[in-house]
Amino acid sequence: MAILLWIVFGLIAGAIAKYIVGGGPSGVVGDIVVGIVGAVIGGYVYGLFGHPGITGFDLWSLVCAIVGAILLLVVLRALRRPAY
Repeated sequence: MAILLWIVFGLIAGAIAKYIVGGGPSGVVGDIVVGIVGAVIGGYVYGLFGHPGITGFDLWSLVCAIVGAILLLVVLRALRRPAY
């Protein structure tokens, strides 16, 4: 059951981040992956500032996952740009 919750959590975080940043992987699976990886990145970044990252399935953990997913999408977008 916990895996299903993480998938739904990742889908929500990835979809919101993709809406904010624009672009990113398309489809439900892409949103899930971006959201779950974003949760890991967000938890790490929050930990650097002394805050608990992902603490469970609550609003603050969702915000942390969205921040991490936004960071991931910004980095992916910067890497995809052609160098002139």
